[in-house]
Amino acid sequence: MTEHLVRQIAEADARIRPHVRETPLVHSPALSEASGADIWLQCENLQVTGSFKVRGATNRLLTLPDDTRRRGVVAASSGNHGIAVSHAGNALGIPVMVYVPGFVSPAKMAAMKRLGATVVVFGTDGLDTETEARRVAGSDGRSYVSPYNDLAVVAGQGTIGVELRRQLTSLDTVVVAVGGGGLVAGIAADLKAHDANVRIVGAQPANSRVMAESVRAGHVVDIPSLQTLSDGTAGGVEADAVTFSLCRDLVDQWIEVPEAAIADAMRHSIEVEHMLIEGAAAVALAAVAQKRFRSRGRVVVVLCGANVSAERLRSAL
Repeated sequence: MTEHLVRQIAEADARIRPHVRETPLVHSPALSEASGADIWLQCENLQVTGSFKVRGATNRLLTLPDDTRRRGVVAASSGNHGIAVSHAGNALGIPVMVYVPGFVSPAKMAAMKRLGATVVVFGTDGLDTETEARRVAGSDGRSYVSPYNDLAVVAGQGTIGVELRRQLTSLDTVVVAVGGGGLVAGIAADLKAHDANVRIVGAQPANSRVMAESVRAGHVVDIPSLQTLSDGTAGGVEADAVTFSLCRDLVDQWIEVPEAAIADAMRHSIEVEHMLIEGAAAVALAAVAQKRFRSRGRVVVVLCGANVSAERLRSAL
C-alpha cells in the first residue's frame, strides 16, 4: 500500500498545485533555544482554508468522474474537512452536503455555509457522524468524501511531505497532530520513502487518543472521547480505516498531550511565534514546547490549522 500511496502523492502534488498554497516553513528561535534542537514550523495555518484539509479534499474531488461531480458529494467533519470539501466543491462547481457532530465549532460551521454547502448536525461523536453521512450518500448515489479513510485524501495531505523536501535539505523528526491519521500517514509515507531515517511523532490530545490506543492494541478500538480544545482531531476511527495500518507501520512514537499543555501551546504561538493556531495544531506544538519527547537535530512541527472560534480561543487564553 505504501509504495502505491507514494506514487499517488506525487500525482496529487501536480494535480492540486493550482488550487492550494505551498505554505511557508518558519524557524522558531525560541523553541530551538529551549529544546536544544533546530525547530521549524510548517504553517498550514496559513493555507487557503486555514487548514491542511483542503489538500486532500481538493485531490479527491479532482479525481471524481464528471457524472459523479454532477450528483454532488457528501462529507462528514468536525470542521476543517467540511470547510475544505465546501471550498473545493465551490471552486469546481460540485454540490456539497456536510454532516457535522454536535461539538462542531460554530465558526467552522459558518464557514461551510458561506462556501455554499448544506450543513446537517448529527451525532455527538465523529464516528457516528461519519456513519450517517455514508448512509445518506449511499442512499442517493452521491460520492462520500472521507476525512481520512480514502487513499486519494491521504495522498493530498501527503503533499506536505513533498513541500518539506523542497524546502529543507535535511530533516530528522516531524511532529504531527493525529485524529483519523490521514495527515500523519501521508507525510510519513512520502518522507520515509525518500529517507527511512526520518522520525515521525504522532501527537494526540489525551482526551481523544483513539489512534494511539488502536496502534497499541493492534486493531481499531472504540473508546470514548472527552471534550478537548483539539476539536479537529476528536472522535473515533472507522474500523476499516486505511490509515490504521499506515499509522501502525510509519509512526515511530506516540505522545498524548493534556488539555493544559494544549492551551499553553496556543498561548505560546500567539505571544512568541505571533501566529494564530487552533487546538489541533497546538497538540503538535505542545509535544515540543513541553519537551514530551527528546528533540534532536532538525525538527518540523506541522501547524495543521488556524480555524478556532473566538469563544474557544478565550477559553484557552
